[in-house]
Amino acid sequence: PPSLSLLTLNALTASDRLIIPVQAQFLAMRGMAKLMQVVHKVQQRLNSDLSIAGVLITQYDGRKNLNKSVSELVQETFQGKVFSTHIRNAITLAEAPTQGQDIFHYAPKSAGAEDYEKVCNELLTEIK
Repeated sequence: PPSLSLLTLNALTASDRLIIPVQAQFLAMRGMAKLMQVVHKVQQRLNSDLSIAGVLITQYDGRKNLNKSVSELVQETFQGKVFSTHIRNAITLAEAPTQGQDIFHYAPKSAGAEDYEKVCNELLTEIK
């Protein structure tokens, strides 16, 4: 999350698993480093059961070398914890909230809906 507020801290304290979304951009890696510091502190002091369910790469465009480089860096940093599905950069994902809808209602056959469904299936497979 871009803001590590008291609300975020409370959510981490009450959670048992964490999905970390990270945009396929290098600046997002800085925010991720800060988040990981907070996660480690929460694990040490408040919630030793908190674990990382996975890292989710978002706003991904496989045609861009920068996005590929960020993906590789995330994979190296979080070995075995990165979802194999990346959320592709799609206009429908930006439009859905402006219409007060989730992607599954706004554009159920879109690339964004397809990607999020795949991530859900990956997560469910891991949990079982």
